[in-house]
Amino acid sequence: MDPDVIVSGAGPAGAFAAVLLARAGVRVTLIDRETFPRHKLCGDTLNPGGLALLRRHRLHEPIEQHGLPLDGMLVTGESGVRISGTYGPGLVGRAWCRSALDQQLLHAAASAGAEVRTGVLVQEPYLSHAAGRVGGVRLKTGDGRSEVLRARWTIAADGRRSRLALALGLIRQPAQPRRWAIGTYASGVSELGTLGEMHVRRGHYIGVAPAAGGAANLCLVTADRAGLHDPARRLWAALHADPLLRERCAQARPEAPVVLLGPLAVDARTAGAPGLLLAGDAAGFIDPMTGDGLHLALQGGRLAADVLVEGWTWADDAVIARLQRRRRAVVGGKLRFNRALRLLVGWPMGVRLGAVGAAVLPSVLQHVIATAGDVSRATEAA
Repeated sequence: MDPDVIVSGAGPAGAFAAVLLARAGVRVTLIDRETFPRHKLCGDTLNPGGLALLRRHRLHEPIEQHGLPLDGMLVTGESGVRISGTYGPGLVGRAWCRSALDQQLLHAAASAGAEVRTGVLVQEPYLSHAAGRVGGVRLKTGDGRSEVLRARWTIAADGRRSRLALALGLIRQPAQPRRWAIGTYASGVSELGTLGEMHVRRGHYIGVAPAAGGAANLCLVTADRAGLHDPARRLWAALHADPLLRERCAQARPEAPVVLLGPLAVDARTAGAPGLLLAGDAAGFIDPMTGDGLHLALQGGRLAADVLVEGWTWADDAVIARLQRRRRAVVGGKLRFNRALRLLVGWPMGVRLGAVGAAVLPSVLQHVIATAGDVSRATEAA
């Protein structure tokens, strides 16, 4: 029997959407080209708002039991600028390996009743004869067989290079910003604490976060394409040249392959097309430097699932319009904040002025940290 909904992409957005739909009694098939567990370039951090969302849906226990606590953020700039702050009393984020989070959500989807198919490639949307409406997907299985899987609705949660969204002309990669990310896990990084770190430099920034077993998650994000042909060399050169990180990384040893990803930014012109909704990075992405990428992905999956449950009998245009409005209301302000913060830290004097402002009026800093951590979402859920 064909499912009611196909979810393409079993990352946090897709798997979370599948959990919520299956719990609502919707027949769901969740598909991903990868097999799990998988290594995925990610900051591995869930902020307080993201944790609150998982807690609301009874998916929080593994990450709260095994994840490392994060109390806030540290941002440094050139010339010794240093800004740090906590999320607030009783509010923490968690650092947990992305592969473990993916596996947890995949298991939760299957436990809720979703059919999970991994190692299966979604090649393109299947267009029905009803005015070109998306009526499912064309698949290629692990043994090379082709298949058409039909469904009333499809959710494209297959990442920033979504085959479904690109085939329908729903997303594009903008000329600006164009950044690439290089990341790995490493042991031997000293002075890891309970703050997520962002070290902003001219032309790039470096993220540092604690990971399991005393390791660190290290990520360089840059707009400079020089040296990207050898990403490992580029990453370690940046770390060893950085005045604040060179000593801390002097004994560092890579514990995983170095991964290159980019260009990162994706713009979506709409929330979907007839028969298809966008979620996660496929709905728009700018490299999140504030540790909120996973929360935004989860929110995207939740919004797509909620709209389908509420509007199952509605016309396609009404469903897409409802999702567009919900996205603006729930994540629109946060996305504008992230864009503004990127402009600030991209300006040579931006971080220094931010440090002066924080020293004169500490509440400004607390507001920035609280916004980055989606503290208002965590407080609402308490």
